[in-house]
Amino acid sequence: MTGLTDIPTRYQAIIYDQPGALSTKIVELDTPNPGVGDVLVRMTHSGVCRSDLSVMMRRWSYLGPPIQPGQVGGHEGVGEIARLGPGTERFNLKIGDRVGIKWMARVCGECLPCLAGRDGSCFNGKISGYETAGTFQQFTLAPANYVTPIPSSLRSDLAAPLLCGGVTAYAALKKCDAQPGDFVVIMGATGGLGHLALQIGSNGMGYRMIAVDYGHKSEFAIQCGAELYFDVKNHKSNAELVKAIKDASPGGFGATAVVVCTASNDAYAAGFEMLKLSGTLVCVGVPEGKQVPIATVDPASIISKEARVVGSLVGNREDAIATLDLAARGVINTRFRIEPMSNSSKVFEEMENMKLQGRVVLDLTQAVS
Repeated sequence: MTGLTDIPTRYQAIIYDQPGALSTKIVELDTPNPGVGDVLVRMTHSGVCRSDLSVMMRRWSYLGPPIQPGQVGGHEGVGEIARLGPGTERFNLKIGDRVGIKWMARVCGECLPCLAGRDGSCFNGKISGYETAGTFQQFTLAPANYVTPIPSSLRSDLAAPLLCGGVTAYAALKKCDAQPGDFVVIMGATGGLGHLALQIGSNGMGYRMIAVDYGHKSEFAIQCGAELYFDVKNHKSNAELVKAIKDASPGGFGATAVVVCTASNDAYAAGFEMLKLSGTLVCVGVPEGKQVPIATVDPASIISKEARVVGSLVGNREDAIATLDLAARGVINTRFRIEPMSNSSKVFEEMENMKLQGRVVLDLTQAVS
């Protein structure tokens, strides 16, 4: 094992101290040594994703057993390799390399999803911040064969949110079956995931992006590449919102694709109705608590529209590299603000109250006294 000599024996981490409640706590943990195939990463930045909130609040029963007190959260981390464990020589990594950690912290590489290039759905994978200690900490272990290299021209704070939000948006847009110039709607368009989808779709894929969200966020949405912005609060019903978007679409026929980036059941119900003939609904956001069927989406509706309804979990390692390359070339630019580790609970409170625009990135380099 090789590594730096200035690594402390203890470091700070953010844990969920009362799972099921909106609460975090900063604790000290022992610095681990990497085992065979692993590297020790000195974390510098971590994005905060709504998925982290859902895990902390125990709202996603579909994942499996709820987390227990002491879980280190986070899954959008960037840091520098501090130690190389045995057996990592063949991965062309060296001390000081910047790498990223994604939603899937570890994958087996041998199951059907992995072999099909869908490692984000690995049957044997471990989710960062849920099944393994996540990225809300100053040091963490990661498999040398699954960390994502960070382009030299891309700042770490900009890169962090792309390792989940950006990759997920990129993968979802690839599945929407649209062509340059097509009308694509993003539901939940000004959040951490949605604002990246607007940029990737408009700047990277040439789509005409239509933003839908709550509140006076039109200026932000337009800055991110939206052609039009629709505030849900300005419409009395889903039917009225659907009509407004259809009326704005080419020929009044509706959208080629609707990508649902929010965890709203209503967004799914409205999204399907916005589709034109042969349109695609891409399901990304997972509703919290009780989920209801997508309104009117019965076999007859799907058949008559010749519609496609597809799910998109997270992208694979190739998608991650492609997304970071888009950012390195200036095609997309994460809108974010930096917060210290001590403000993690405050950030989650803002997220819970739907007050965030873009992403929040935690600065993990400064210890909390």
